[in-house]
Amino acid sequence: MRQLSRIALSIFILYLLMIPSYGAYKGGVSYSIPIVYDNLSENEIKPLAHNYFYAALDADDGVLNDDITQALNLYTILQKINPQNISYSIKLGILYDKLGKDRYARANYAHAVAINPNKAVAYYYYGEYYYKREQYRQALRYYKKALERLEKPSYELYYKLGDVYQKFGDTKMALKYLNLANEQRPSAEINSKLEKVKAIDVMNSIYYKD
Repeated sequence: MRQLSRIALSIFILYLLMIPSYGAYKGGVSYSIPIVYDNLSENEIKPLAHNYFYAALDADDGVLNDDITQALNLYTILQKINPQNISYSIKLGILYDKLGKDRYARANYAHAVAINPNKAVAYYYYGEYYYKREQYRQALRYYKKALERLEKPSYELYYKLGDVYQKFGDTKMALKYLNLANEQRPSAEINSKLEKVKAIDVMNSIYYKD
C-alpha cells in the first residue's frame, strides 16, 4: 500500500512539473486541479523543491525560467501542507522578489514574520527586500529587528547595518557594525570600506568641532 502511495505521489509531482502554467508563478495561487494536501508527503516534496530553489537562484532577476516556476509550484504546495513552516514562506518571498513580484514577496515575508515574531530570519530577509530596492529606512527597521532576536548575528547582518548607517551619514554607527563584521570575516574589501568611513568620521569630527 505504501509503495502504491509513493508511486501515486511521484506521478502527481511529475504531472505538476509538466505544467508550466500551474498558477503559482503568476502571483496568485489559483489551482486548476483539485489537490488533497493530506495525501501529499512533505518529506518527499521538500528535497525536490530544495533542488529547484537553489537552481532558481542562478537565474537573472526578472527572468521566469523552469527552475523558478517549479520551485514556486512546489513551495506553494509545501506552504499549503505546513503553513507554520517559516522557511517555505521565506523561500517563496525570495522567488517572488527575483521575479519583481513585490506584492507577493512582501506578503510571504509578512506571513513568515506572523508565524513566529521572535524568529530573526524573517526580519532579515524582509530587510533584504527593502535594501535591494534602496528603501534604506525600511531595511534598517527590519535589520534591527533581526539583530534584536539573534544571540550571534551574522557577518552579513553586521555588514548591511554598517552599510546602511554609512548611507545615512552616521559614521559612528557604521564603524561599530563594520568593525563587528570585520571581526567575523576580515577581508581587504571590508578593510577598505572601514578606512573610507574612518576618514569621513574624522572629517565630520573636525567640521562639527569648529
